[in-house]
Amino acid sequence: MHYYKRNLGDYAKKAGRLTMLQHGSYTLLIDACYDRETFPTLEQALEWTWASTESEIEAVKFVLNRFFTLDKDGCYVQDRILEELLQYHKNADTNKRIAEEREAKRRENRTNRAQVVNEAPPNHKPLTTNQEPLTNINTNICPPDGGLPSCDHEKVIELYHQHLPTLRRVEIWNDTRKGYLRQRWREVAEELSKEKEIVAIDVLNWFAEFFDHVGQSKFLIGRVTSKDGRAFLADLEWILKPSNFAKIIEGKYHGSK
Repeated sequence: MHYYKRNLGDYAKKAGRLTMLQHGSYTLLIDACYDRETFPTLEQALEWTWASTESEIEAVKFVLNRFFTLDKDGCYVQDRILEELLQYHKNADTNKRIAEEREAKRRENRTNRAQVVNEAPPNHKPLTTNQEPLTNINTNICPPDGGLPSCDHEKVIELYHQHLPTLRRVEIWNDTRKGYLRQRWREVAEELSKEKEIVAIDVLNWFAEFFDHVGQSKFLIGRVTSKDGRAFLADLEWILKPSNFAKIIEGKYHGSK
């Protein structure tokens, strides 16, 4: 869960008297709980906040004891965060069901539709949505009020590993890499939304087909060596950079298949 509402009035009322160090500890802990969708032990809380000095450790302990409840498993739980996480997963299940019903209806319509004479066959290049929906994708992001679905970083990385197993694995997902993916996701979503209302699985299907397209380039997957015997091997960050992304779509690295 990469987004949550922060009520400034409620926060000030509850935590207005904290020191700057305690404010920082509290903010880091809240962000980590929402992002990881779990609650920490004391050891994990210190790790999540990068607390190292004695004063930082004491600030984390103070926040845990003041604003969290220690459960029987040794984890510090906050009721409000727990309630919002449970509601988030409930909405996710609903959105998944709606998306699956929509995809099933679309497949049924496509099956029942007779092909028109001289109609062009489906285009299998990356900028299409003709691929069958992925069966192992959790379609948990539905666009609010006709907007674009939020970027699902975890699922895109999962698709990258699944479709391009020989490329470098993603071990660190920092802000720079998150920014590249958010930009590319939005570009794809905006393009797809010109034709129909979309949900997250539509964009994920596009990325699945796109990664298949990447895998068809011998250059990108390291099967073309230079005169000195070296071979280039792409990774997800390189693929998502604006100029590289556009060139891949245009097939500029697919001259040798």
